[in-house]
Amino acid sequence: MNDKQHASSPDIEFERRRGEAVVALESALITHGLPKPLNYQAAMEMQKQVRNAGAMPVIIAILNGRVKIGLTEPELKDLSQSKDPYKISDRDIAFSVFKKYTGGTTVAGTMILAGRAGLHIMATGGIGGVHRGQSFDISPDMRVLSQNPLIVVCSGAKSILDLGATLEMLETLGVPVVGYRTNQFPGFYSRDSGFSVTTRLEKPSEIASFAKIHWSSGARSAILIANPINEKEAIERSKIEPIIVDAIERAEKDHIQGQSLTPYLLGRLTEVAGEEILRANLSLLNTNAHLAGEIAVALESISTVKSV
Repeated sequence: MNDKQHASSPDIEFERRRGEAVVALESALITHGLPKPLNYQAAMEMQKQVRNAGAMPVIIAILNGRVKIGLTEPELKDLSQSKDPYKISDRDIAFSVFKKYTGGTTVAGTMILAGRAGLHIMATGGIGGVHRGQSFDISPDMRVLSQNPLIVVCSGAKSILDLGATLEMLETLGVPVVGYRTNQFPGFYSRDSGFSVTTRLEKPSEIASFAKIHWSSGARSAILIANPINEKEAIERSKIEPIIVDAIERAEKDHIQGQSLTPYLLGRLTEVAGEEILRANLSLLNTNAHLAGEIAVALESISTVKSV
């Protein structure tokens, strides 16, 4: 097999200059998280936010079976307009390369490829977690977070999930959850999920130092940075919860499950709540991208992270 088709060598698409702060951005939010053409605009703005913080953004995706660590603007445009993109978690990487698929990488897929490219920080909207109800529907994000040493900046887990169970799972798996200037675990669209965090840090430099100590101590897990949505765009839990419950009931009635469930539920929220949901989503994506950029700069400034 040609090296350029080999999923185990994603770094062939990425050349990092020594001392350069880099932030990985997931691409499933482009292919499955936002409507067109907002998905393209959101990706461009996230990259801008990372650059404004002094770091270099790299969107990770798979295009026609090639692992891409960083997209050109034409490639991003093509991905955002793709008619039937594949949703690529960690288990799907090899198959996507083998079948020459085009698709967006989830948090789990992005973490795996970012790690192979030597990156240590990524930004997203919200992680996957434990779904509501009595089922074993648990996102691969949980497992991958427990096994890969990256800083993941997010606004908590997606609000459609069982946030309490998700936090319990993260604790069991040994993944530190750090509130950024907050004692509360964010509820994605809401600033407060009703659950607290045990660790709080105030500055990007503190997060960088904490990460270095965490990994130097022998831990191999990711560090989850929970960054609340801005107050201006936040939506109260009491307003969003009935919409989520209704969407879940509809999904059960229509037998929607597996990888199709999360895009369906998020799509239903957008359909019902409209512009308010979209504004909130864009806001948290931008603030997370900017914070990730600041942390990346701080991480680079305290010396290159030792290979783990």
